[in-house]
Amino acid sequence: MSEMRVIGIRVEQPQNQPVLLLREVSGDRYLPIWIGQAEATAIVLEQEGVTPIRPLTHDLIKILITELGRTLKEVRIVDLQEGTFYADLVFDNEVRISARPSDSVAIALRVGCPIYAEEPVLEEAGLVMPDEREDEVEKFKEFLESVSPDDFKATDS
Repeated sequence: MSEMRVIGIRVEQPQNQPVLLLREVSGDRYLPIWIGQAEATAIVLEQEGVTPIRPLTHDLIKILITELGRTLKEVRIVDLQEGTFYADLVFDNEVRISARPSDSVAIALRVGCPIYAEEPVLEEAGLVMPDEREDEVEKFKEFLESVSPDDFKATDS
């Protein structure tokens, strides 16, 4: 299992599809996850420090966790099946709740907990970007030009 950090959200053209990009904290692999527009917006708002007038869904979940006396210990990206990623929210009482990675990351950013990816997920979908001297945005743009969501779908091989 590797700890991941959120690099950001980019939009794949021409489909206008948001992609969440995570990178290993102690490694060279990146994990791209295609997500929905609402979740992409929630992640970007939190990264930019924008506080909405009324709580958005992920803000509400953070409030619920706190008010119920729980702590979200970590988020784990645990599986990849037929191009779909799966995540678990892991709480202080060891309760695990399955959730979409996009929602899980949006919540993790709000509560400040670590995000991990299981090794089999990184082995299947993780990518090593060449030339570490380039800044991450440029590497990600190059990556988007060479990959599509179909690259992460299961094959019969």
